[in-house]
Amino acid sequence: MNNYNAVLARNTENAPKNIGPYSQTVAFSHYNNLSAQLPIDPKSGKLVAGGVKEQAEQCFKNIKAVIESVDHIMNDVMRITIFVKNIKDIDTIDEVYKTFFTSYVPTRTVVGVSALPMDALVQVEALISNGEGTIPNAPQAGDLIKLTNNTIKAPLCELSTQAVAFSHYNNLTAQLPIDPKSGRLVSGGVKEQAAQCFKNIKTILESIDVPIDDIVKINVFLKDLSDVDAVNEVYSTFFPDSAIARAVAYVPAVTIVAASALLMSALVQVEAVVSHGDGTPPQAVEDRHGLIIEANNTDDAPKTSLSTQTVAFSHYNHISAQLPIDAKTGKIVAGGVKEQAAQCLKNIKAIVECIDHKMADIVKVNIFLKNIDDMAAVDEVYSTFFPGGVPARRTVGVSAILKDALIQIDVVVGNEEGTPPIA
Repeated sequence: MNNYNAVLARNTENAPKNIGPYSQTVAFSHYNNLSAQLPIDPKSGKLVAGGVKEQAEQCFKNIKAVIESVDHIMNDVMRITIFVKNIKDIDTIDEVYKTFFTSYVPTRTVVGVSALPMDALVQVEALISNGEGTIPNAPQAGDLIKLTNNTIKAPLCELSTQAVAFSHYNNLTAQLPIDPKSGRLVSGGVKEQAAQCFKNIKTILESIDVPIDDIVKINVFLKDLSDVDAVNEVYSTFFPDSAIARAVAYVPAVTIVAASALLMSALVQVEAVVSHGDGTPPQAVEDRHGLIIEANNTDDAPKTSLSTQTVAFSHYNHISAQLPIDAKTGKIVAGGVKEQAAQCLKNIKAIVECIDHKMADIVKVNIFLKNIDDMAAVDEVYSTFFPGGVPARRTVGVSAILKDALIQIDVVVGNEEGTPPIA
């Protein structure tokens, strides 16, 4: 057995049996990737009775059960993502949230979506630290610490930490277009709001001495998908930022999602995943540019100047959301959701293989569907790419997808060899 990290998928009977071909949690290196949890009672396999409060509580109970089944605790949560059918329900959800995070609070993203599996009102997803690592026969130090950071120069919230670092990644709370001085949305339209989101991200990164070009993945949530060109115009003024990044035209991997609603009635919200070359103690302090970001594109998948197809850092690869576009024609493939799902996954496979990896290295899959009822048809196709059903998964229904597509998929891939100078 080699000394590389291994994909470690696990399930517990104390949480709901998956409603599709996926695992409850997949650990790789120093993170556990959990599947999004629906408000399902694990004993009955059905949604719990009651309203959004009862459903939110069940989602968190399920997350807690999964976490405890792998010998972790809720304080090991790095990031929480809440998908809610009615954004007005967030105050009720927050009441429940506070009972599960009584001292430490992770980074957080809240998004209103048009539909959720099983017609649920809420779905919650968690990313967990994994201090012991996943190198076979070589347990790593379980005493890696997480580093939390807040700065008054960016918007503060009692329910989330602005940035939480663990090992070689920083996870940032999704930034709304809030002026940190006034605590209110900035005046203007989507351009001004997008600029404020990115300014807030840049401010948080500067407070921990990290350049914005250390971002490996950006997720943009838009109230109106037709605003994408305006947001991209703003985005292009922030990336690339440094001379080094401009020289190689580096831009992060990107996913753009239509949100049915955002907090504070915002038009846009931006979430970032950031490389952390220094690591967290007791990892040896390294030169920030020792571990390098490796960006790759292939002609066998659709290209765009606004995002890199895959960005690797340390032991993870982050892949931009793939639309059902034929790379040769540049157009959406003919057919229905099955054909479109197959094309999305073919594009992902081409990207994964271009960096000498395989589909079995994928640890997390995020599926966005125009019609949530198409999930059964998608699973037929999905199972041919993931016959073992290993990756953790999230599925949400959205009101629209770029290019009028029916489906969009992005993934996170294990990178067992790491990025230089990891041996």
